[in-house]
Amino acid sequence: MPAPLLSSRALAAALTLAICIPAAAQDAADPYKPRMDAAMQAIMAKRPEGKAAFFTELEKQARGLLKDFPEKKDAYEMLIAVAENSDKDKALAIIRELGTDKTPDEIKGQAAALAKKLDALGKPLDIKFTAMDGREVDLAAMKGKVVLVDFWATWCGPCVAEMPKVKAAYDKLHDKGFEIVGISFDEDKAALEDFVKSKELKWPQYFDGLGWKNTFGQKYGISGIPAMWLVDKQGNLADLEARADLEKKVEALLAQ
Repeated sequence: MPAPLLSSRALAAALTLAICIPAAAQDAADPYKPRMDAAMQAIMAKRPEGKAAFFTELEKQARGLLKDFPEKKDAYEMLIAVAENSDKDKALAIIRELGTDKTPDEIKGQAAALAKKLDALGKPLDIKFTAMDGREVDLAAMKGKVVLVDFWATWCGPCVAEMPKVKAAYDKLHDKGFEIVGISFDEDKAALEDFVKSKELKWPQYFDGLGWKNTFGQKYGISGIPAMWLVDKQGNLADLEARADLEKKVEALLAQ
């Protein structure tokens, strides 16, 4: 299954590891290349100072590039990365800022997807379905539990790599009130069933065979997986980035 357009979160992660200059910028006579090189060097220099410093510099360089090279897509992608790693108010401000005629349609699509996710924060998720194994799932009926909504697929390497951590958290905390709901982006039902059985995944899985057009993925603007969301005991979406420190985040929500 081919991935969709590179998500801005993936771009941000890539920026911390490697730098790819678009082919059009490789011409030595192109003034964009040395400017982009300098921007990347400045951004990478902030890595040792931590996430906050990194994204502050990323935003600074993005805005400088956007001012001088408004036709280049890189700066817009950088700003989306900043938005995805900012608090809700700042992220929404950047999304509004990107709603101009100059913003590439691809970036507008990413901004719209991010807006959907941010709009869902602090609210109940409308997720109700019959799971692949016949179980009836309704998040509205799971109040009092902490629920991980895991958007994933068996063909997604990072998703599979996260599964041991997800399973460990489930095994440790399920008896304390932790549940998981899998939202599969698979198209091959047999492959999903085999994986669930072989890995002994005990939680219910949603499957509609639509891949990236997955019903709940479309509804909530999922542009990249794994996407791990946490719902608190009141039934409200509490965290869009549960992948980091999953077990600790679940324990904190269970303690509330």
